[in-house]
Amino acid sequence: MTTTSNPRSAPRSNPRSNQGQRPNRPGVQRPRRRFFARKKVCRFCADSKVKINYKNTDLLRIYLSERGKIVPRRISGNCAKHQREVTRAIKRSRNLALLPYVVAD
Repeated sequence: MTTTSNPRSAPRSNPRSNQGQRPNRPGVQRPRRRFFARKKVCRFCADSKVKINYKNTDLLRIYLSERGKIVPRRISGNCAKHQREVTRAIKRSRNLALLPYVVAD
């Protein structure tokens, strides 16, 4: 009985796998920087004077990305209630052509 080697089971080596990387230097470590994430506060909960309105396109543009997508809650820092209101207002203003659906190149 002869065994044939499976080409998928053998590890492949890439001759260019280490190009563009620094060589490993054992014993030398760079100090790691600690990233301090500041707690994001909902803008609308903090300031009750700011109202979410579909006609206020300057305020709503803050919550749109460069491509015209709605910025998610984890990035904008809004609470769930106000994020839903912002989303609803953006969709209404898009429907009335006050805001773009997508940004044309």
